[in-house]
Amino acid sequence: QVQPVESGGGLVQPGGSLRLSCLASENLFTIDHMGWYRQGPGKQRELVAQIWRYGSSQYADSVKGRFTISKDIDKNTVYLQMNNLKPEDTAVYYCNQLFGGVDYWGQGTQVTVSS
Repeated sequence: QVQPVESGGGLVQPGGSLRLSCLASENLFTIDHMGWYRQGPGKQRELVAQIWRYGSSQYADSVKGRFTISKDIDKNTVYLQMNNLKPEDTAVYYCNQLFGGVDYWGQGTQVTVSS
């Protein structure tokens, strides 16, 4: 398998929290870059959070202060902790890994924020 695998999506009320997981298909210490993207209904795909091999991270303005990206080397997993969720966060969330100059995409996990 060459795709990363996402999990953890679901339905949550506004103000709630979810943690998404991405199991990488290669060892994390060999992956140059991991990113979380999302695509909402009728919207273009956007980059929301990213983390580099040695730990630097960056976030889209829309999620700063609410989302945190992290990784666990032992579990070979990248996480996206999402707090204070808003309806506009509703989207399919995709994990991407950059390895050997090639982008590998997961199938996505649905996050729905609604009352």
